[in-house]
Amino acid sequence: MPAISNPDQLVLDEPQLISRQPLLLARGMVKHYGAVTAVAGVDVTVYPGEVLGIVGESGSGKSSLLRLLNLEEEPDEGEYYLNIPGYASANLLKVDRFHRRELRINHIGIVYQYPHLGLRMRYTSSGNVAERLIMAGERTFSVMRQAASELLSASEFPLERMDDLPCHLSGGMQQRVQLAKAMALKPQLLLLDEPTSGLDVSVQALVLDTLKRLQRLTHVTIIIVSHDLGVIRTLADRVMVMRRGHVIETGLSDQVLEDPQEAYTQQLVHAKL
Repeated sequence: MPAISNPDQLVLDEPQLISRQPLLLARGMVKHYGAVTAVAGVDVTVYPGEVLGIVGESGSGKSSLLRLLNLEEEPDEGEYYLNIPGYASANLLKVDRFHRRELRINHIGIVYQYPHLGLRMRYTSSGNVAERLIMAGERTFSVMRQAASELLSASEFPLERMDDLPCHLSGGMQQRVQLAKAMALKPQLLLLDEPTSGLDVSVQALVLDTLKRLQRLTHVTIIIVSHDLGVIRTLADRVMVMRRGHVIETGLSDQVLEDPQEAYTQQLVHAKL
C-alpha cells in the first residue's frame, strides 16, 4: 500500500482501537456507463475490523462503487489498494485477470442484494458453500461437507435444510447461504449489497443479528451498501453518503445520522423518521 501523504486527514473519523493502517484505500474511483457517470472521483478508506456503511437513494452510485471494490467491473479511473500479503503495494486495478480472480476467491467475500447473483440455484445450499472451497483447491468431500455444515451453522442456517436447493428457500435463508459462502475462506473484506432488501422486518432482524455476531467473532472488515438507514445505524461504525456518484458527507454513523450537515443527508434522515 502506498504511503499516505497526510495520514491525520484520513483518520479524523476513525473509530477507536483499530489499526491506523488502512486495510482498503481507494482513490479517485470513476465509472461511466455511456453518458452517465455512476461514480465520480470517489475516495474510500477502511480500517481493519471496521464496518463502513454507504447510503444514498437509488442511482446514487453506491452499488456501482461496491462492484468496483469487488473487482468485478473496471473503473475508468482510479487506484485501489488492499493491505494483504503479496498485494499491499499493488494497484489492484492494474493486476491481470488471473490475479483478480485469486483476490476475489481468497480475500474478498460478497453478499448480493439478489441471491441468484451469488448462488447457483441448482446446487444444494451446502454445495454452494463447497464450491467456494473447491475454487481454493479443496478436493476432499468429508472436509468440504464438515466445513459447509460449520459455516452454515455460523450463519444461523437450519442444517436440516443444507441439502435443499436455494430456489426452494426463503429470501432470508438464501441470504444466509450467501453469507456462509462469502465467509468460507475467511476473507479480509466482506462486501454487502443491500443484504436485507425485500425481506420481512422479522427476517431482516435475524439477518442483521447474524451479521453483527459474525463480525464480532471474526473481526472481518465490512463495507455495507443500503438505502435503509436503520440497517446502517445497526451495523456501521462510519457512514458515507453518496449522491449522483459523489460522496457528499462522511463521518461516524451516530454523528452523521443524528446531526447531518448536508441538506441531502438531512432529507434522507428525516424521510426515515
